[in-house]
Amino acid sequence: MSVLSALCLLPAALPAPAAAASPASPSAARSAALPATLPAGPSSAAAVKPLTPGEALASARLAAIRDEPDALRAFFRALPKGGELHNHLSGAVSTEYLIALAGEDGLCIDEATTTAVPPPCGPGKRPAADARTDRAFHDTLVRAWSMEGFPPGQSGHDHFFDTFGKFGEVTWKHRGKLLASVANDVAAQNQFYLETMISPASEAAKQLATEVGWDADLARLHGKLVAGGRLDRLVAEARREADEGDAEFRREAACDTPRPEAACRLTVRWISQVSRGSSPERVFTQMALGMRLAERDDRFVAVNLVQPEDWDSSLKNYRLQMRMLKYLRGVYPGAHLTLHAGELWPGLVKPEDLAFHIGEAVNVAGAERIGHGVDLVHEDDWRRLARTMAERRIAVEVPFTSNAQILGVKGADHPFETYRAHGVPVVLATDDPGVSRIDISHEYQYAAETYGLGYRDLKDLARASLEHAFLPGASIWQGAPARDGHRLAGPCAHDRPGTDTPRPSCRRLLDRSLKARVQWRQEAAFTAFERRVTKA
Repeated sequence: MSVLSALCLLPAALPAPAAAASPASPSAARSAALPATLPAGPSSAAAVKPLTPGEALASARLAAIRDEPDALRAFFRALPKGGELHNHLSGAVSTEYLIALAGEDGLCIDEATTTAVPPPCGPGKRPAADARTDRAFHDTLVRAWSMEGFPPGQSGHDHFFDTFGKFGEVTWKHRGKLLASVANDVAAQNQFYLETMISPASEAAKQLATEVGWDADLARLHGKLVAGGRLDRLVAEARREADEGDAEFRREAACDTPRPEAACRLTVRWISQVSRGSSPERVFTQMALGMRLAERDDRFVAVNLVQPEDWDSSLKNYRLQMRMLKYLRGVYPGAHLTLHAGELWPGLVKPEDLAFHIGEAVNVAGAERIGHGVDLVHEDDWRRLARTMAERRIAVEVPFTSNAQILGVKGADHPFETYRAHGVPVVLATDDPGVSRIDISHEYQYAAETYGLGYRDLKDLARASLEHAFLPGASIWQGAPARDGHRLAGPCAHDRPGTDTPRPSCRRLLDRSLKARVQWRQEAAFTAFERRVTKA
């Protein structure tokens, strides 16, 4: 498959993120030390087995450079960081690249709203290409289309979400170019896998939903969608879009030339977005399309709901949407489900709206991962919910900077430590790194400095991101790693993780499981990292 391929190990790194986009600095007590070993606790792998010699050396190095910003940045940049599981393609690409694409496409900028619009550029509209030579104009667009320079201490919720409408005219027509840019960045961060969100066949899905209309009987509504091959035609259109995007990606990343870019070696999968703020019939149509796609095209793996969870329409229809997903999961059992749930905070919504979103996503819709999950402790019987998530190995995708910028939640207020204390798997993510002006290395460094994480903690977070990726095949790890630590599974139990010469039984596992191969590649990268970082 065109975009889905082997992986690189220790590529070059991204430049440091803009300081203004970072979450507020942690307290002096939390940032005073980066321990050489993990803190004890239910999720601590160090409580299960001792550090290896390589881990001990990397831990010592991390502790030694805790007061050296440049060295810390280099450490986290080179650290193998698993997969990126919570990523919106349009919000992931750099703002500078979006501005350049707007100029190349001959788009105009509405000067009153800083929104990209189609030509011609009449009164009140300025060519986007002017940003090439007018630095002030360029910087105005950067601030309007991202969180760059957003005043600290103010709620960034509205500004964050408004950016997507401002650059939307740029992103919808360049899926392949955007993917090439984002995939290169992911590879440069020493990650091995990317799941990124798009809206397949968006306009056609909207049209079909309008034609079919709403029916509260979900089985009957689904029957109307599939009648006469309607939904299959949507699937075919989405696959054609994917083919065109693949072709553009391969051209942009020079994949079929003697000098392919790093993006060509990254394994990529798509997650189908559903616009939760839309009408019920459109939401259901997008859900059905995404799940049917996931069963018929292995470039697509899952469905997720997007748009603000606190919008009136999102709140009004939340329980209905969970029931929709429950029904469709019965129709399409091969499709995965990860859900934005609990991206809420007191003051943003009424107390009663904080009480059930994560619980409904887990217990009704059957989500396999939860995106954000920030309002955990405000949920009804939240401890029981956390135990359920731990038992079912339902991971939480945590984008620290996004949570700080949108909700103002950071540090001790964030449930990161609570999830880990209850054995719930946690993976770090970026959400919309282009809008947030950060990268995944920033998120790992923030986690270490804020919560006192040691090297093994960071390593386990990276491993967890691949363990909970929607990749086919068996894992190299056995049991529940979030609770028991990462121990190699039966076929590879007697091999050194990442070795070039695994035993025949382990080799057979790697040959038949894409997930195992990606995990094995990361283990080799850890070995190389631990060897190299101690010489820095």
